[in-house]
Amino acid sequence: MTAPVPLAVLVSGSGRSLANLLERIAVGRLPARIVLVVASRPGLRAEGIARRAGVPVTVQPRGDRAAADWSADVFAACRDAGAELVVMAGWLHLLPIPAAFAGRVINIHPALLPAFGGRGFHGDHVHRAVLARGCTVSGCTVHLVDDEYDHGRILLQKTVPVLSDDTVESLAARVFAAECVALPEAIVRIATGSLPCPPSAPHAPLRGDHR
Repeated sequence: MTAPVPLAVLVSGSGRSLANLLERIAVGRLPARIVLVVASRPGLRAEGIARRAGVPVTVQPRGDRAAADWSADVFAACRDAGAELVVMAGWLHLLPIPAAFAGRVINIHPALLPAFGGRGFHGDHVHRAVLARGCTVSGCTVHLVDDEYDHGRILLQKTVPVLSDDTVESLAARVFAAECVALPEAIVRIATGSLPCPPSAPHAPLRGDHR
């Protein structure tokens, strides 16, 4: 049996993806434990979700810090908490990835990358653009995070239909339902080695041997 993977979850908003992970962990459908939540500003709904679940929270607004200093502080907190995998779940900021965490940071994006990705493409902005383009298919992508927006290697995608009468809200709901499946699935597959990190990563793929 796969031992629980220690996760740090980075959030910038409502925490719906965080809540989904916590729910799946609680019912035994996700072999993971969230050891830290990092919030990009105070007062987020996601922070309340974490605290009610008994998960430690650190609030790390960038402020006047240089990007490299901000990144160093965020990932030091993840390291000190014992996180082996960092999950950006609604994190809206470009955060340089330190070498020690290369191949250990994943993001969930509400579109089929490389389409509809990059700076400014988040939340309803994505779904509005998909509808404006007249796409018949959309979905979500779990990808490795590097030092560019929505650029790292694609790990897993789920597709959903775009219906002729879709609104931004109806399409967003359908895509989020797919995200609720895709992100836990990616975490499990990374943990078991069936979705390995790149060979260039400084650590071997996670294989459930955490203490």
